[in-house]
Amino acid sequence: MLFENLNIIDPIKKALKLEGYENPTPIQEQSIPPILNGRDFLGCAQTGTGKTAAFAIPILQLMINKENPKSKSNHIKALILAPTRELAIQIGESFDSYGKYINLKTLVIFGGVSQNPQTNALKSGVDILVATPGRLIDLVNQKFIDLHRVEFFVLDEADCMLDMGMIHDVKRIITKLPVTRQNMLFSATMPNEIKKLVDSILKDPVRVAVAPVSSTIDTVDQSVYFVSKKNKRSLLIHLLEDKSIVSALVFSRTKHGANKITEDLVKSGISAQAIHGNKSQSARQLALSNFKEGKTRVLVATDIAARGIDIDHLSHVINFDLTNVPETHVHRIGRTGRAGLNGIAISFCDEEEFAYLKDIEHLTSKSIPVVEDHPYAISITSPIINNDIKKKTSSNRPSTKKSNSNNNFRKNTRKPKPKRI
Repeated sequence: MLFENLNIIDPIKKALKLEGYENPTPIQEQSIPPILNGRDFLGCAQTGTGKTAAFAIPILQLMINKENPKSKSNHIKALILAPTRELAIQIGESFDSYGKYINLKTLVIFGGVSQNPQTNALKSGVDILVATPGRLIDLVNQKFIDLHRVEFFVLDEADCMLDMGMIHDVKRIITKLPVTRQNMLFSATMPNEIKKLVDSILKDPVRVAVAPVSSTIDTVDQSVYFVSKKNKRSLLIHLLEDKSIVSALVFSRTKHGANKITEDLVKSGISAQAIHGNKSQSARQLALSNFKEGKTRVLVATDIAARGIDIDHLSHVINFDLTNVPETHVHRIGRTGRAGLNGIAISFCDEEEFAYLKDIEHLTSKSIPVVEDHPYAISITSPIINNDIKKKTSSNRPSTKKSNSNNNFRKNTRKPKPKRI
């Protein structure tokens, strides 16, 4: 199917052509028609599937169709909530691109920077507001923003907002909206709390699930390296000696870890920058810009900060730390291999993370090939391998005594408590 077949108006088609868009992705193909028909919409799709265009294109078209030039107002008509600054900026850029030939004003607001430029822009009139929840509530409380005439409401990356503790802020914002409005909610996963939110704000929605979270992108070549925790940085530096790794997004479980990895890479002569919640907005934007432009070869990120990072032609994703949430692994590796291109995802797995690896393989129903030929490989006689074998060979044999070695091994393989990011 072509965008030409989706009943999109000429100014938007012209902008899409300028962006090089010809064929809609599955989520775009299934969302644009019902949203154009005024239906509430629930989209479940992982990162990299084209969710932003799926709601931005129909919202722009509906707004321009309703617009009366003689009664042009400065009221906010569309509100899009996003969990992170990076994602909010990306969404704002998309609205600007698709609405290039439409006379509608988009503003992006987020915390961590002075509010003065944002409030000045609000005073001059805004049609589409893209916001993070915290800054939006601040400006609503200060009477800079009135949401009573919003006609289109989008909640993007709802599961991420839940993870970040933003759901209560979202619920407060919803109370400020008019009862009659068109709602769209997008989420990569559907935990129970999000399902409750869906039931409370969406009215008879069209439901579409694309690229289920249990699936991994076929164009991504995955591998796992068994390595001790103390040797992970050495292994990363060793791998990055390969110049075919043009660009690498490296995932760290913690902010401190991201800083330390970046420090070690820079000391080894590898251009790298970190991006996480403790960085200032200007530092985050500079790091992301440098990475997109190829000035920085490696971007080290936490999962939360990485939401909204949209990079074309990303060659490698490296999981320095395996995530204890298997769905998150799918989102991570989905940042490479986009738009039909091939990508490579490498995961490091230490003794304590072996259980995480098994959870990932169980969710995706795929075994990740193990690379044994590297200088920091854990011996095949290591506890993580032996335990997996022992479970299979002795599951039907009752044990009368627990040996010290088994006890020590259990300590190694017990899942640690997730660290707060």
